[in-house]
Amino acid sequence: MKNISYLFLAILTYSSVSFAQLKPVQYKDGSQILNGFAIQPSKKSTQKPGILILPAWMGIDKLSKDTAENLSKLGYYAFVADIYGEGNYPKDYKDAGKNAGFYKTNYKEYHKRISLALEQLILSGANPDNIVVIGYCFGGTGALEAARAHLNVKGVVSFHGGLGKDSTRAVELISAKVLVCHGADDPYESKEEIAAFQQEMRDTKADWQMIYYANAVHSFTNPEAGNDNSKGAAYNEKAAQRSWEHLKIFLNEVFKK
Repeated sequence: MKNISYLFLAILTYSSVSFAQLKPVQYKDGSQILNGFAIQPSKKSTQKPGILILPAWMGIDKLSKDTAENLSKLGYYAFVADIYGEGNYPKDYKDAGKNAGFYKTNYKEYHKRISLALEQLILSGANPDNIVVIGYCFGGTGALEAARAHLNVKGVVSFHGGLGKDSTRAVELISAKVLVCHGADDPYESKEEIAAFQQEMRDTKADWQMIYYANAVHSFTNPEAGNDNSKGAAYNEKAAQRSWEHLKIFLNEVFKK
């Protein structure tokens, strides 16, 4: 009987550790309702590292939720941010472009929505001084904005994100480590914009790195983007796998004691 009790306890423990699930979280920006997702790490540590995930321009999608689940398995608290809010979710690419464009132009509003999501990540259990922000496409822009806004994060990672910044904005030192994972054939980032971003990193004395992936265009991490590079956005399995490994290396470095 004692052995059976121990076995039952072991099964319960294994289940609680191995099957962390995404949980919907409702929060607000004033009267605007926001709907994010939180997940606990499968195996917790005393460091309680947390990762905020900023989705692409269509809002919370399968990629952002899958990423949260995968990060949970690696031992991280994760939260998927809702930038647009209830009633503002895009129905198509035209809507998405309009919504994303608003936050790129009104970047302080973007900073606010990112900050509110960071609060939710912390409320879920993450250490407020041990956080990284990652993002995809429009969310990649947001990750860079988190660094530019001097939010309390140790690092930021942009996957095929927009790199541009209004040249009239002040140049301020960036303390967060920066990783940019970029498709070598991404048609949405001009050589001029890439050069300006790299100069910004130098001017802000940032600890930064930018990795290019061959034969990869925009959205190379997203399996739902199709595989036709001629459309400008397409999935590239090899680039997706390589950028995931680069993310893990970056996180190990940033969260190192």
